[in-house]
Amino acid sequence: MVSLKKQGSPRKKGSQKNSKPLAPKAAKTKHEKEKKKKKKTTNDNKETKTDENSKNGLVQPASASEQLSFFLNQFRSANDIQLSSLELESIKESCFLELSKSLDQDVKTLGNHMQEAFGPSLKEVLYEKQLVEGKIDPGCPAVLIITTSALRSIELLRGLRSLTTECHAAKLFSKHMKVEEQVSLLKNRVNIASGTPSRIKKLIDVEALGISRLALIVLDMHSDVKGYSLFTLPQVRDEFWDLYKSYFDQRLLEGDLQVCLYGPIPDGHVLKGHSIRSDDTEQNSIRGYALWPLSHSLSYDTPP
Repeated sequence: MVSLKKQGSPRKKGSQKNSKPLAPKAAKTKHEKEKKKKKKTTNDNKETKTDENSKNGLVQPASASEQLSFFLNQFRSANDIQLSSLELESIKESCFLELSKSLDQDVKTLGNHMQEAFGPSLKEVLYEKQLVEGKIDPGCPAVLIITTSALRSIELLRGLRSLTTECHAAKLFSKHMKVEEQVSLLKNRVNIASGTPSRIKKLIDVEALGISRLALIVLDMHSDVKGYSLFTLPQVRDEFWDLYKSYFDQRLLEGDLQVCLYGPIPDGHVLKGHSIRSDDTEQNSIRGYALWPLSHSLSYDTPP
């Protein structure tokens, strides 16, 4: 079988004589070669870093504007109110802390994020354990972590062990801990505290926990196995907003306090919990949030 080969058009007479040979490409200078090699290396490094981040599942921190947008949406939704333009303008992007983009957002890296956030003042603010009259009062933390449960609070505090060797962190939740016991512990210096909204508010109400020194509130965005988080578990969500409006809102507006949403913010600024089926309860919902059956409430921190 004869293979077909595309034939070119016949060359006109004299065309070979008049045609000019293609000039050879000019040799690249040493500078051009090095420039091309450097560019290729940079691109390879970027691709490698992107691939590594993708494989490791790194959570890119939300910008201040993204945190602000999400926070305001949740505030309006939970409280069923419309904020005026004046109220919206009063809460600025500077109220929210942007975390390092080179670190993931999990338990292990929480301490590293705090080190970067406080910078040179880290030792003075978070390491020292001595009270300073007129400056550092007992029971007044600089960092307050708010979570859905006692278990999650303890888990996050493990990520801050390197910062709490001298001055121990305060555990502010009701599970296995009495208010009287926590009041006694808060008579000492406290730099870092972690707990649930209901117990935190109770301790502020009885003037055991102070907020005059509070510089940063870390809101845990972690979702449990059922898909619930601080902003979607109905009872805990309501207790958080009650705490926020009572003690934190004014300080945030005055610029004395920053908020950090620690963990991934869902796309579209919508958080949804998985619906729960039970033989003893019917599946219901309020404003798009699944109701939490009473039989499951024991796994979360509840007021005493």
